Amino acid sequence: MAEPFKNIYNPVLIEGMAGHLARVSADFDRDVFLKTALAGLDDLEMLARAEQISLAIDAAFPDDLALKRDAMVAALHPRVDMELSEMGVDEQGISGWAGEPMARVIARHGLDDPEPNLDALREMTMRFSSEFAVRPFFRDHPELTMETAMRWARDENVHVRRLASEGSRPLLPWGIKLQGFVKDPSPLIPLLTGLRDDPEEYVRRSVANNLNDIAKHQPDLVADLAKDWLVDAGKDRARLVKHACRTLIKQGHAGALEAFGFPPPSLDAVSLSAPDVVGLGDVMPIEFGFTSKTDQRLLVDYVLHFMRANGKLSPKVFKWTEISAKKGEVVTLSKSHAYKAVTTRKDYAGAQKLGVQVNGQTVAELPFELKL
Repeated sequence: MAEPFKNIYNPVLIEGMAGHLARVSADFDRDVFLKTALAGLDDLEMLARAEQISLAIDAAFPDDLALKRDAMVAALHPRVDMELSEMGVDEQGISGWAGEPMARVIARHGLDDPEPNLDALREMTMRFSSEFAVRPFFRDHPELTMETAMRWARDENVHVRRLASEGSRPLLPWGIKLQGFVKDPSPLIPLLTGLRDDPEEYVRRSVANNLNDIAKHQPDLVADLAKDWLVDAGKDRARLVKHACRTLIKQGHAGALEAFGFPPPSLDAVSLSAPDVVGLGDVMPIEFGFTSKTDQRLLVDYVLHFMRANGKLSPKVFKWTEISAKKGEVVTLSKSHAYKAVTTRKDYAGAQKLGVQVNGQTVAELPFELKL
């Protein structure tokens, strides 16, 4: 059985942190730190462990953020070119997951004096991402932090460049929501544009995820940006834009699909067949046919509209296929859907609906009954 992920915060890591913080600062109380950080550790989940270690740092130092900040930065590992898999606490210094509790100290106490504390997060992110700790600075000091992020986007260190895009994501999972960027993401666009052709996939992937966050509230903005970015795009940028538009493509957003060469379809003699009754656990055969009225690229998905507890139907899109059809060509597509129970959805017996969408447009629908 795999070891629980929370055990990345363990006594060995904590003792290693204590050794380095004591090495660089005579003001650090090692005994207080160890006692506070290790108290009831086995009963805590991962994020609670990180928070407890962070509070232990506060308890072990005098109430002086500059003193704590200088000590934490001095205790960092000297190497700044490590891959994530190489990071950890060793005889040279602190890196890896141990950096998260230290960054929390900066986020908790550093908002009144942002500039030196943003500098500290830059140092920390080269040893482990400060993407969560930087978010309160974007929230409370948006202009200053964005100016700083624009500099980070030109940094020679890959982890600093990624911090600029990952830390500014409007909807970063596990992070606080940046409501300012949810409402108005326009300040992010120059930052992301500057990083779109970064030489590292690690950074480009972060740019794509930032845009995907934006697309959830500003879909037209991201669709227009995709169309612009795809002009003369190389394969790396094209891959970034496709990943950025993944939610829009799945939702059938017309502008996003058109940016990728999937305009509204031109079909004739459309047909859709499937069983009238499906039982949970059955395999549901689906057959879809049409005649193409022109030469065209077609992105075909099928949609199941599941009954919810309130009696309303809720759609879920399933990817099917991408084809090129010639004018006058008769196309028949077949698919089998395993209608099985899943932990993320509760099924309810009764009327459901099957649909097919082509290039984001619904072209055929059929009702069916689900029996449990």
